[in-house]
Amino acid sequence: MAQPYLSIIIPAYNEGERLPSTLVDMDKRLAGADYSYEIIVVNDGSTDNTAAIARNMAKMVRNLKLVDAAANGGKGATVRQGMLLAAGAIRLFTDADNSTSIDQFAAMIPLFKEGADVVIGSRTARGATLDPPEPWFRRIPGVLGNIVFQSVLGLWGIWDTQCGFKAFTAEAAERIFTLSSVPGWGFDVEVLALAKRMGYTIREIPVHWVNDTRSHVKASAYLKVLRETGMIRWKLWRDGYHLRTEKQPRNDSALS
Repeated sequence: MAQPYLSIIIPAYNEGERLPSTLVDMDKRLAGADYSYEIIVVNDGSTDNTAAIARNMAKMVRNLKLVDAAANGGKGATVRQGMLLAAGAIRLFTDADNSTSIDQFAAMIPLFKEGADVVIGSRTARGATLDPPEPWFRRIPGVLGNIVFQSVLGLWGIWDTQCGFKAFTAEAAERIFTLSSVPGWGFDVEVLALAKRMGYTIREIPVHWVNDTRSHVKASAYLKVLRETGMIRWKLWRDGYHLRTEKQPRNDSALS
């Protein structure tokens, strides 16, 4: 295949149960796409049959590839590996539980055509829907966390940093993910902070989010993200990403 328009990266750790239905649904929804694409499942050192399932499904799911990591490295490391191995002009990562269906990428395309470098899904933007809706007390940690992210990392206006549906141009993906280093859940805020510092234009779309009660995210992960946020802030302040020696940013826009 010549360079595909879209690369879809699916990080997968012990997703043998959920991955088949996600890939079948993705294949069905992409059947009528008017752009070329590749689907890359990055197996994060799973202890179940995730790799075998992805390998077998490549016989029936179009343009499916497997990257099989020997050891568990964390979601951030897994997404980074997929982003840097991808060939697409646009590179999107999405969760193995199919919480945001791939057909919602269609809403991102016009924003990229308008010049966006990064387009992220948001569960809080006007028009977003959650199925089922979260009770108000479950939303409080996310709201408070995003206030911290905005304040500490300057991510003003981005109220859903953790939605697992983010797309980047190839140029932005290669620069950002080459420099990113957080291996775990905090990688979302790191890549957004790097995108902002590099002057990339970040846009958002409202998504329809299906909440899977079998989520692998534990409550302790939120505390770890907050710790990682402090580390990212320190690294930015100390120029640990060497951004001062990077080429000058394209523009000063962060979220438009």
